[in-house]
Amino acid sequence: MEKSRVLVVGGTGYLGKRIVKASLSQGHPTYVLHRPEIGVDIEKVQMLLSFKEQGAHLVEGSFSDYRSLVEAVKQVDVVICAISGVHFRSHHILLQLKLVDAIKEAGNVKRFLPSEFGTDPARMAHAMEPGRITFDEKMVVRKAIEEAGIPFTYVSANCFAGYFVGGLCQPARIIPSRDSVLLHGDGNVKAIYVDEDDIATYTIKTIEDPRTVNKTLYLRPPENILSQREMVEMWEKLIGKELHKTCVPAEDFLAAMKGRNYAEQVGLTHYYHVFCEGCLANFGIGEEGEEASKLYPEVPYVRVKDYLKRYI
Repeated sequence: MEKSRVLVVGGTGYLGKRIVKASLSQGHPTYVLHRPEIGVDIEKVQMLLSFKEQGAHLVEGSFSDYRSLVEAVKQVDVVICAISGVHFRSHHILLQLKLVDAIKEAGNVKRFLPSEFGTDPARMAHAMEPGRITFDEKMVVRKAIEEAGIPFTYVSANCFAGYFVGGLCQPARIIPSRDSVLLHGDGNVKAIYVDEDDIATYTIKTIEDPRTVNKTLYLRPPENILSQREMVEMWEKLIGKELHKTCVPAEDFLAAMKGRNYAEQVGLTHYYHVFCEGCLANFGIGEEGEEASKLYPEVPYVRVKDYLKRYI
């Protein structure tokens, strides 16, 4: 059977470049949207040329040129958006509303995967300000997709390993300490960690799977559902040394957020919900969702205990 043609929006980004690679490796004709106003960003240009050498098609288009989006979408069967949501003030997530309109007008797309890849926003109506802006905007995009009748899959990938495992779940840390660690609360709340290349692999696996149409795909590799304390213990075992641990009560964590800049407060509220409330692992997956490692047991996902070895 002929493989679906895939358009990746945000293909030069942190996760996007991995999705491009996974799409190509799984045999999909892969198209990468790039802005004509790329300027002199030499790293992005070289990345795009690298994609081209690997067989990807480069498609010029921009959110500032609606017709270019429509023309790009007409060339493919599946659209995956991986634009970053970290530019909180500029509402990057809502740019996808233009993409939704383009997909609706083109009328040929069999599946749309919007930029999600984190906490399931449908479960975050209780989220605190200012962090809830991310979830609220993703829900606006979901509403537009569903009202337009576009077949979708939402990917809830939980914690990116590079950002969370590397820093032993400490904000603004991406390399594990060999001396001390701050534990959120008692450090026993479970979260879920997924290697970024595995996120991309699972994402591409789902695009032609009828079991995931109009559902949320939750990435919950069973051996990677861990508390912060369990992760620290894995690291201690690897380095043969016990870290000095300091528990930071939830109320102290919240108090420390005050006075931070807006973007930092957004990120820290997400940390609070994940590591103090356990918002990633404290619910069962209902009929509206599927779990990736059960659907695709053939994917040899990276275990946290092995991911940590790269830092020794």
